[in-house]
Amino acid sequence: MSASEYSDENSILRGDLTFPYRLLRPANVSGECLFVLHGSGVDETTMLPLARQIAPDAVIVAARGRIRQEDGFRWFERITPTSFEQVSIRAETSAYAQFATEVSRRHGLNLQHATFLGYSNGANVVSSLMLLHPGLVRQAALLRAMPVLDKPPMTDLGGSRVLIIAGAADQTYGPFAPALVTLFSARHAEVDARIVASGHEFGDADAAIVRQWLAAPIAVA
Repeated sequence: MSASEYSDENSILRGDLTFPYRLLRPANVSGECLFVLHGSGVDETTMLPLARQIAPDAVIVAARGRIRQEDGFRWFERITPTSFEQVSIRAETSAYAQFATEVSRRHGLNLQHATFLGYSNGANVVSSLMLLHPGLVRQAALLRAMPVLDKPPMTDLGGSRVLIIAGAADQTYGPFAPALVTLFSARHAEVDARIVASGHEFGDADAAIVRQWLAAPIAVA
């Protein structure tokens, strides 16, 4: 889809809610909606090409994390690359839950039929949303994610779908993928776990898998 098929409002970084965000509404809206959450050290624009590749006719909500990291942003504070500040996780996840609810209300989006697409630090926010705010996320695609909550609640996630894509050569997050699969499976989510021939970066293989996965209907609780 060319940029000309989007209205001028799509280039606007909005500041009317708790997170800065861009809302992309294509000319031929399919009824799909993607909430996309970027990785650490960048901003919301880095996920837009992937989101358009996956669902070119979907409304896209791309928010920006509020924690500064070098020249970019992240979603919550970290202690090491695989250890995270728990108070920050819970506070920022709660703030994003409020944001998702409010942005949906303002722009006429249906959260029950939305997909949350997160990458790395952004995927970790999505998994935390599912565990800490049950019912908000029905369908999530997690790229290069890992468990980040020290004490994840035993939330019943029956009726939700989770796609987990790990990178075969991702030496930092890859080893944690099985634990994430176990975590969601134990909470009754429908889990689809894949491995791509990649490192921590995402690419065309991820887009193809997510696109195929989205073609299946959301389960009715």
